[in-house]
Amino acid sequence: MNKTITGYKFIKQDMNSIKGGTKWRLKQWKKHKGEINLCQKGFHATRTALQSLDYPYGPRWFIVEAKGEFKEKKDDKFVASEMRLVKELPTKKIAVEFAIKCAKRCLKNFEKEYPEDKRPREAIEATKNWLKKPTKKNGSAARFAAESAWSAAWSARSAGSAARSARSAAESAAMSAWSAAMSAAESARSARSAGSAARSAGSAAWSARSARSAAESAAMFAEKNWQGRILNKIIKGHLK
Repeated sequence: MNKTITGYKFIKQDMNSIKGGTKWRLKQWKKHKGEINLCQKGFHATRTALQSLDYPYGPRWFIVEAKGEFKEKKDDKFVASEMRLVKELPTKKIAVEFAIKCAKRCLKNFEKEYPEDKRPREAIEATKNWLKKPTKKNGSAARFAAESAWSAAWSARSAGSAARSARSAAESAAMSAWSAAMSAAESARSARSAGSAARSAGSAAWSARSARSAAESAAMFAEKNWQGRILNKIIKGHLK
């Protein structure tokens, strides 16, 4: 393979790979000696930012370039013989913004089923407050709101609704709000918690897809495409 491709990758706070075998430096090419294999040998990344949320192996998130020998798992990660870190992304802010977008997108599913229950909406608002003013106080408020949203999700799961699909969508919406608030709460704790924020963002995305798909693969695919576009737009805004 002669061309250079772009991807996304999380690494540990100390700039080491998850297994500790590579010490990364910005803009510096790394070359793997010997054969490469997915999940085993070589330098791994994903084609898209959304895919990379499935692999938050550390709190530091980078755009990477890869070249040389190359193997790929469809719609997932790839491995290359040569790779370098190109640009670091602000994990906390991007993760929280993205989690908010996903939660807001499916909130109506919950409020349609439980119009009097404002816990998921309050979790989203607490998350937005932290994003505007990332203080410890607002982080604690987001954590409290996240716990309330979790309770709302549990209530939706336990409710005796006649429409199972509606109840499932409501539960997923509440879980998405919980994930968004947890993104903010985790982000407020420390630099190392950025990886937890990314995991929460990924959870919010998954919940939003579940809420809108109603077990329909076409809807799930469309939602994933929407999330990919939104995440790319948020990242682009932070690269200006």
